[in-house]
Amino acid sequence: AIVCAAGSLPGDLHKLWRTRQPNTYHLEYGYSCMGYEIAGGLGVKMADPSREIFVMVGDGSFLMMASEIATSIQEGHKLNIIVLDNHGFSSIGGLSQSIGSGGFGTDYRHRTDSGHLEGETLPVDFVALCRGFGASVVRVHSREELQQAIEAMKGEKGTSAVVIEVDKEMRVP
Repeated sequence: AIVCAAGSLPGDLHKLWRTRQPNTYHLEYGYSCMGYEIAGGLGVKMADPSREIFVMVGDGSFLMMASEIATSIQEGHKLNIIVLDNHGFSSIGGLSQSIGSGGFGTDYRHRTDSGHLEGETLPVDFVALCRGFGASVVRVHSREELQQAIEAMKGEKGTSAVVIEVDKEMRVP
């Protein structure tokens, strides 16, 4: 089953994902609840421990409740987490830009002496964060590596994660 909730991912999955079996597509569309994904995935796994659960989460939403990775490990409920690292809040940034704003505060950047958030990108290490909660984790750099990592996750005994950097401005048409 796939679990997702916030940002542009639910819309993207709605366009691209083809469900072939009942109860394999769990998305929170209504309120775009940032932080729901990992906790929601844990709930889905607890409801049916026999299912392989894949959580797709953007980096902004991940930072809101990644601590549930530790809970999944503590309780022995394996999750497969795919973290999309675009160095900010893509969906919110895109909405902000669509109404003429520059996307204030939607990039992970240092504040400069000018008082603006236009400095270097913050070095948020999602691999280290996942590892720190106890998950096995790998960073991938291509579609092929992502496919291999997702296949490898299925063989893991406990919670694992894969982190991939994505283009913040790319949208699914």
